[in-house]
Amino acid sequence: MGGTRAKIKTFEQMLRHVAGLRQEGKRVVFTNGCFDLVHNGHVRYLASARTFGDVLIVGVNSDASVRRIKGVGRPIVSQAERVEVLAGFWFVDYVFVFDDDDPLRVISLLQPDVLAKGADWPLDQIIGRDVVEAHGGRVERIELVDGISSSRIIELAKSFRA
Repeated sequence: MGGTRAKIKTFEQMLRHVAGLRQEGKRVVFTNGCFDLVHNGHVRYLASARTFGDVLIVGVNSDASVRRIKGVGRPIVSQAERVEVLAGFWFVDYVFVFDDDDPLRVISLLQPDVLAKGADWPLDQIIGRDVVEAHGGRVERIELVDGISSSRIIELAKSFRA
């Protein structure tokens, strides 16, 4: 459990740690999301994102942020539980929580070498793309698993209660 917990950082800790990773010449990959009800689509997405660099950092929307984005009743799983689950994956190196509704500020401060997003995002709508590309980084779009989403799982579960 110590290894998993060591992967969970505050954003400020992550900023300091990224500076050290850069000095070591590591290629930093960043992605973000709500990750409410982690499913096999998330697993495939994150494992794929990790292949684009040496270190995968995952920013997780806070509970308050998820509520603002997804609405009442969300998240289903608390931010503490979501980050712990993600930190348990071998291909995730670090996880932190952020409270913004979008990751622009986080990306601007982290300056990742690679920004990974799902292919459901058109390239011209990926938040932070311009920031990453301006310092020589790149954006990688990852194909999603068809028919799998946390929202769909939640709706399916609700139908069983009726």
